[in-house]
Amino acid sequence: MPSKIGENTKIWDEKGLWGDYEIGSNCVIGKFVEIGNAKIGDNCKVEAFAFIPPGITIEDNVFIGPHVCFTNDMYPRAVPKEGEWQLVKTHVKEGASIGANSTIRCGIIIGEYSLIGAGSVVTKDVPPHALVVGNPAKVIGWVDKHGKKIKKDQLSIVEDFELVNDQELKEMKTKTEEDLMEGV
Repeated sequence: MPSKIGENTKIWDEKGLWGDYEIGSNCVIGKFVEIGNAKIGDNCKVEAFAFIPPGITIEDNVFIGPHVCFTNDMYPRAVPKEGEWQLVKTHVKEGASIGANSTIRCGIIIGEYSLIGAGSVVTKDVPPHALVVGNPAKVIGWVDKHGKKIKKDQLSIVEDFELVNDQELKEMKTKTEEDLMEGV
């Protein structure tokens, strides 16, 4: 993908942009943010010092707090053996919010409108509308599209899992409640 910045997007410091990246329209990218070979949708806000490496896809209306760090390598080494390094992708779904200083392990899906508390270490998929915190991050509740805490029974199955006709989210639907509560 060729580098592209959408209309009305404000980037405070373009020095951290590299490779073939795509940033949508009406975004705000804070100072000292590093974005390389990643895709960011429309209406996103990325706060200062965030790190978004290759292989990260961020959908529309997502908030990335200051110092959020995404990873893209399951087995990082200073000098990997020839052919051993493998890019592992991560997908952040529409409307998700990731709090300051959170670390996101590669290879996961962060569900629609989920809310990740500040300082969390996310090591597993996050269900849509989940509120997760801690190290490792665990589901402690559920939020609506505006980030307000609600009871899980206030979410319909349609809103919870079928907003996006996407195989990855359908697989998330099959997980048991215990799996989701163990650690995200």
